[in-house]
Amino acid sequence: MSDYHPGGEQPVEALPPVEPSVGLGVVHLFGKLGPAVDPTAVQEAVERIRAGGGQVVAVAVLGHKADLGIMALHPDLWQLRDLQTRLGRAGVEIVDSYVSLTELSEYAAGLPEEAQQARLHPQLPPQGKPAWCFYPMSKRRNPGQNWYELPFDRRRELMYEHGATGRKFSGRVLQLITGSTGIDDYEWGVTLFCCHPDDLKEVVYKMRYDEASAQYAEFGSFYAGMVAPIDIILRRLSSDRVEIK
Repeated sequence: MSDYHPGGEQPVEALPPVEPSVGLGVVHLFGKLGPAVDPTAVQEAVERIRAGGGQVVAVAVLGHKADLGIMALHPDLWQLRDLQTRLGRAGVEIVDSYVSLTELSEYAAGLPEEAQQARLHPQLPPQGKPAWCFYPMSKRRNPGQNWYELPFDRRRELMYEHGATGRKFSGRVLQLITGSTGIDDYEWGVTLFCCHPDDLKEVVYKMRYDEASAQYAEFGSFYAGMVAPIDIILRRLSSDRVEIK
């Protein structure tokens, strides 16, 4: 049995969805836009996954690591894979990526239902927070600094302290932590949406002083940029198609 997609694509075999038992699949894709990129096809790839119930956050990435960031959420991992395929066909060179799942932390027992759903089924991007960054992280397993040798109650105490620091930024920062143990190179992915770029710097700086971070956290590469509609980003990044004033 085949599923014929519009837009001239070849038919693909229908497959059952691959879904987490709770929450959503998440992929962060970072790409370079060369001269062969087809902006219309990129937009169509984003619109298609949205039409199928997914969410997409588009980011104009600052720095040499990438031009375009795409953060996509969908319950079916096949849909995330299809998005990645379509972006590649549209000429986006994927130079880095990260795969994770929305989750409830083991230290989040007793959270109100609304707060639980915000973590498992976030509605992104938030309004009024165009400054964005992503980084992966893990907890250390060094001799004398092994997070997983600490008793649960001590870990919970340290995470409560860490969370209390984060809550001081309520209204300025929206943080989404997604789990990637057994899925990607680190144990979590951290995505921050902020009102101003210096909010990104301040919240990460302040939280690094908490013991849970200062003693036990390892960080991967950081990506930062600006959230905007995909069509605006594509026009802005394509200097031959838009006059920058």
